This record gives sequence, C-alpha cells and structure tokens, in this order.
Amino acid sequence: MSAQTSESTLADVDAAIARLSGNKETWIQVGIDERIRLLERCIASTVEVSREWAELGARIKGLDPNEVLAGEEWVAGVMPTVRNARLLAEALRHDGQPKPVSTRRGPDGRVIARIFPANVMDRVLFGGFTADVWLQPGKPATQGAIYRESSKRPGRVCLVLGGGNVSSIPAMDVLYKLFVENDVVLLKMNPVNESLAGTLRKAFAPLIDKGVLEIVTGGAEVGSHAANHPDVGALHVTGSDRTYDAIVWGTTPEERSTRKATGEKKNTREFSAELGCVTPILVVPGPWSERDIRFQARHVASMVTQNASFNCNAAKVIVTARGWLQREAFIDALHEELRKTAPRNAYYPGAQQRYRAFLEHYPEALVLGSVPPSAPDTVVPWTAIPDVSDAAGGYALTNEAFCGVVAEVTLDLADKKDGVIREHGVGGASVSKYLEKAVAFANERCWGTLSCALLVHPETAVDHHDEVGKAITDLRYGGIGINVWPGVIYGLVSPTWGAYPGHPAEDIQSGTGVVHNTYLFDHPEKSVVRAPFRIRPTPPWFSDHKNLLELGRRLVSFEAKPSWGGLVRVALAAMKG
Repeated sequence: MSAQTSESTLADVDAAIARLSGNKETWIQVGIDERIRLLERCIASTVEVSREWAELGARIKGLDPNEVLAGEEWVAGVMPTVRNARLLAEALRHDGQPKPVSTRRGPDGRVIARIFPANVMDRVLFGGFTADVWLQPGKPATQGAIYRESSKRPGRVCLVLGGGNVSSIPAMDVLYKLFVENDVVLLKMNPVNESLAGTLRKAFAPLIDKGVLEIVTGGAEVGSHAANHPDVGALHVTGSDRTYDAIVWGTTPEERSTRKATGEKKNTREFSAELGCVTPILVVPGPWSERDIRFQARHVASMVTQNASFNCNAAKVIVTARGWLQREAFIDALHEELRKTAPRNAYYPGAQQRYRAFLEHYPEALVLGSVPPSAPDTVVPWTAIPDVSDAAGGYALTNEAFCGVVAEVTLDLADKKDGVIREHGVGGASVSKYLEKAVAFANERCWGTLSCALLVHPETAVDHHDEVGKAITDLRYGGIGINVWPGVIYGLVSPTWGAYPGHPAEDIQSGTGVVHNTYLFDHPEKSVVRAPFRIRPTPPWFSDHKNLLELGRRLVSFEAKPSWGGLVRVALAAMKG
C-alpha cells in the first residue's frame, strides 16, 4: 500500500472533464434502480478498502494506524461515507422522497421534519437522540427535486474541491452532487489528503467505471484550471472563504475589492460551499452537579481537540454567564481536561502561523498542558484565551483559529434598569436574560453560521421551555446541537449540513447550499440535533475514548449492513470506551 500520488497534469484534467462531459446527459437518464445498485456496489468496495483508507488517513495526521486515536479515521472518514451511501440508497427506494418520521409546524408555521431516529436500531444505538430538519418559512416540504423534475435541467459537470481535514468530506460531497443534484463530478483532492486519491478511486470504482466521476490531484494551478474550464458548469468547495473569494472575485485583494464593489464576478458558475465557522458553545446557567460539570468539561474539551481541532465545527468560543454559581468550576474543569489531553500533531498547513497570530492578539492566553521535548515542531498546544470581550469585531470572534485555540467569553447579565435577576440554582444569573444575550451574541458577533451548540440542564430546559425553544428558533445557524457537539450533525448524515441560508456572495462567510440531507429536502434552513445532557457510554467523538479503534471498525461493518448482531458488537465495543 503506497501513499504516493502523482500530480495530475492539466492535460489529465482536460481529458477527465471531456469524459465526464460526454456522460452528463446520460447520467440524468439513469433510473432509480440502477442508481441504487451503484450505491450498493460503492458500499461494498468502500468496505473492501476501509483498512487502507483508515491507515492512510491516520498517517496523514501523524498517527500510528494501530493506536486507539486512529479510530478517528474509521469513525469520521470511512463510517460516514458508508452510511451516506446506504441512506441515499434507502431514499431512492422511496423514489427520492422518503417519508420523515413525523412532521410538525413551528411557531412561524414552517414545517419541522423529524428524521432521526428513523427505526428501532437508531433508538437503541443513539438512546435519547433526535434530529429535526427545519424547512425555510413559507417553503413547501418537497423532496427529491431531480427525481420529480429530472427533464427540466440539462446535464452538468460539477467540480468538487475536496476538503483536506476530514477524509469523508470529498467522498460525501461527491455523493451529494451525483445523487441529489444530478451532476457528474470532477473531484480535485486537497493537497493535504491527496494521498487518499487512489483509495477513493477504488472505493468509488463503480461510479468511475460508469463515467460519472473522475478524481484528479494537484495544487492551485490544477484547481484554477478546472474551475475556469468551459465544460465545467458548477462548483462546490469545502474549505476556506478565501478560496471561494479567489475563485469568484479574483486572486488579489485589489481585484476582489473592485469586483465586489461592482458586483462583477470573475467566475459566474453556480457555486455551493461549506467554509467554516467560529463555532460558539452557549453554556446555559443551571443547577449543574459536580458530575454534570465533569462530563460537560470532557465534552467541550473533545469539541476542541477532536481531529487536532481541524474541524470547521470545532468549539471556538465558550460563552458563559457572569454570576452563574458553577461557572468557575466548569471553566476550571475544562482547563483540566485540556491539560490531560495529549497534544496533537498540527498536520494542517498554516496552523503554527494562525496560532502565533492569536498569541499576538491575546498575550494572556493560557497554554494548557506541556508539549514533550520529543514532540515535532508542528505540535500546537491546547490553548485557552480567558476573558475575551464580547464586543463586536474581536479577533477571536471574527477569525477561525483552525488549531487548538478556544476563546472564553463571559456575558454580563446585569442591567442598569432592572439589576440582576436571581434564580434558584444559578445564582446571580438569569436564564432568560442569558438566552436573549447569548443568542444575539452568537448571531451578530461570531463569524459564520455553520454550527453552534447549546448546553442546557434538563431542569433548566423544563423550567424555561419557551425561552429555550425561542433560542433554538432564533439561532441563525445551519446546524445546532442541543447538548451535543455539532460535529454529530455531520456524522449522522441524514440531517442537512451547511451554512444558514442568506449569505451574499460578497460576504460568503460559512458558505451557501447544503450537503448530506439524505431525506432530499428541497428547501432546508437548518438541522437541530438533541441529545441527553449526559451521554452514555462514552461517545466516539470524545478524545479520551479508550476503545475507539475497535469501535470504529465495528461501526463501519454495521453501517454497511445493519443487523441486530452487528449492533450488539458495536454496543460491546462502545461500553469499553
């Protein structure tokens, strides 16, 4: 097994686009039964190369493929890809319009569709979890547009610029464009994980043999050439807003500024994008016990450290209330958990420069834990920035660190007019006022709209049911986790994943459009996933999971072919975490 990949030439790119262009009209005529067979074959071929995929992914990150932490590559790379293909096949068995578990009307009349748990196995495997897709107000709850209106749009070649931080991103973006938007796909791998290109070619060999997928590698020149190719009709990128701006508005600051002022795009193709976020974690004051504090400290620490913090949904701003009785205990416990977590190789380019920039802006930052002398120079230590101002425009609020840095903001709930409202169990903090201020802070002062989380004690959720519900309604984020890391929304696959709708191209922030969405909703606004306040057993995204490698392997087998026996094997592995 080799991790070497030869870079595609521009001639290779042209040839790949020509082959795809020749099949774009044929693809939109391919029937549902054949599409299901293609997905089933992709599941089988992905399982065949799963060990190769996971081992290469681990080495990219500087991990020994046999260490426990290498289970990340099974859990976040192979498993979601297999699950995505399986759920798409299931959706197609319902003609692209799978029936939600239930639907209800929101306060503004919109449709809210419950899509998880979809069956008994879901309920057993994810006890207490639910996932809802909120549709845009005033829009119909229609699904599977291409399977209702396949003749209305001609075939199209879509260039997918793959994300380099999570290996399932390019794979699942390909599946979405093919099976939800009807595009044939040229996937250009990110240089960070392009050594996986050969493995993905094996995993998706049925699609390549069908002539609807090509995979190329290379740097910016290859990407730019493909993005401007006359036979490419659409673009999708997972990555940085700077990449989006360079393609759409120009490569120099002067060109971008001029074009944005006039609205004259350099590239006018239809463009969907998922571009990151300064993800806020809203810690609602409540009567937290010592065990609650300890669990949520582990939970939030894992939101920071999973995948060395190279996640667009990593926790980046912890928002607490001044006057909450447990605030200091929670922050102290969070720092302790970060100190206990071994430092990670910062494999993603630019991490050291971004880290130094944060230290320059916040010299009071706390380095948590020590970096062993034997560690490579690329290690970035877990670092907390205390007492960050909640004022608009702060560096930590408007720049995604994309490394192991987390800012801490404390909201002052005192009001000159009515003073501090005291509530039982939370001290000098008002839950109602906190929710009002925290939602406004997240919406108006944190850059991006991809993901956020709300941690709320069950007693608080009951006592303040209406206020919590209003907060969820008012949060302008594409993915909202209630008592759960927003990365789980990504991993479940059936919810939508993408920015909150409405970013103009001139200020794209977290992007536009969605992926995953295996219920094929035509007009989603956001997805909301809820979990128990304390999740048992140890969740697979926790950095201190003791059996992650074995759990990841079993999850892949289960997702490829769900069975009660497979579920028992997953449960036994999970309980050893």
